Amino acid sequence: MKNKLKGVCFGEILFDVFLEHKKIGGAPLNVASRLNSLGGEVAMISSVGNDANGKILVDYLNNQGIDTKAIQVNETYATGIVNVILNEKGNASYDINYPSAWDKIETTNENIELVKNADFLVYGSLSSRDLVSKNTLKELLKVAKYKIFDVNLRSPHYAKKTIVDLMETADFIKFNDDELNEICEDMHSNKKSLEQNIKFVSKETNTPTVCVTLGSHGAVLYTNETFYYNCGFKVNVVDTVGSGDSFLAALIIKLLNGENPQYALNHACAIGAIVAQSEGANPVIPQSEIDEFLCGFEHTNSKKTNTFSNN
Repeated sequence: MKNKLKGVCFGEILFDVFLEHKKIGGAPLNVASRLNSLGGEVAMISSVGNDANGKILVDYLNNQGIDTKAIQVNETYATGIVNVILNEKGNASYDINYPSAWDKIETTNENIELVKNADFLVYGSLSSRDLVSKNTLKELLKVAKYKIFDVNLRSPHYAKKTIVDLMETADFIKFNDDELNEICEDMHSNKKSLEQNIKFVSKETNTPTVCVTLGSHGAVLYTNETFYYNCGFKVNVVDTVGSGDSFLAALIIKLLNGENPQYALNHACAIGAIVAQSEGANPVIPQSEIDEFLCGFEHTNSKKTNTFSNN
């Protein structure tokens, strides 16, 4: 039996506030939650306020079996809040309170040791909007064995240079297609196709694995100089909050456990689709539901090519 993968997720934990209710969220928390449900051993590095929302978040993670010893309690800043607006298609836009407790994650010997002893570190761009958390992340990246950068562009909460710096540190980068296009434009890419721009980013940042999600059209994975494709699953979207986070968690678990990349991508797309047809970022997903999605997946819906040579 394989040992459990040990991962650390760094960054924002918060409440997503909708029109009539609120849900536990934050991309790193969502990734941690799904990693845990898929069999990973997960710790969270973040900060909450000394308030009721912070206690709820920490209790939630503890109840899931996620290690919360590195979640700090800030006496000055409140637990994070994000106001979520959904359009008629269920796609979300976000109003993110600043500053929040998770902007002020301090560097400690404990969180450095935690990352040093883990198999991988997951981090996003949003946690670098404030200098305190940004500097802590820099220290953690120095000791991380495998670095997974979940690009999460939320205007106006990022700087272009910071994004490039974080990409250059990564072993694995995950974008959506809009983020890829924006970043390639900023990096002065003259490439035209999706595949060309993925290879451009991989080469320019020296990152061997790059994944781009395409919403309802699935995702593209580039690893070991090979492209893998999934064309997506048709679902009735309730909201897209957290679907990309669950997708990433599933992909990490399968790839780092040595699964075939095509199977890993199909599995991740299935989980992302299931989340999109559910309310909130972290619905419980029975294995039987994942199996049902994958069982009906035709070989013609996926393809693999390693012949793409137009640089």
